Amino acid sequence: MQYSEGRLGRVFVIRLEEGEDLIGSIQRFLAEKGVSFGLVHFLGALREGRLVAGPKEPTVPPGPPFVEDLEGAWEIFGVATVYPGDGGEPSVHIHASAGHSDRALTGCLRERATTYLVVEAAVFEICGLVARRSVDDESGLRLPVLGERL
Repeated sequence: MQYSEGRLGRVFVIRLEEGEDLIGSIQRFLAEKGVSFGLVHFLGALREGRLVAGPKEPTVPPGPPFVEDLEGAWEIFGVATVYPGDGGEPSVHIHASAGHSDRALTGCLRERATTYLVVEAAVFEICGLVARRSVDDESGLRLPVLGERL
């Protein structure tokens, strides 16, 4: 187990509107406000997006993932963690659940996510952490490295 202790900093509430890029807008907002560490909670709807829902087999490193393309109007609820990447920029890892009619999916929201009508988000800045997001040699994933392991 790794850990780092911090404290709550600023709290922002943002509204993304029809057609906005959810992932890119959140990343730009974090960079503009200088949020290096934090959590982002969001809810609303997507017009389109891409969810990666785990590898086909539970191997390390993980094999090819299931990829679900969202098209139409999907209800969305999710959370993201924020750590500095290797270059110091905010690195965002987003997981979400999406529903449309009688279908529900959960996974890592990647590459694209276009807002349908509105997405509401709350950004919670965490101050005082010792952490970064970096590529893990064993898994090949970009994982948080916390505390004394830096």
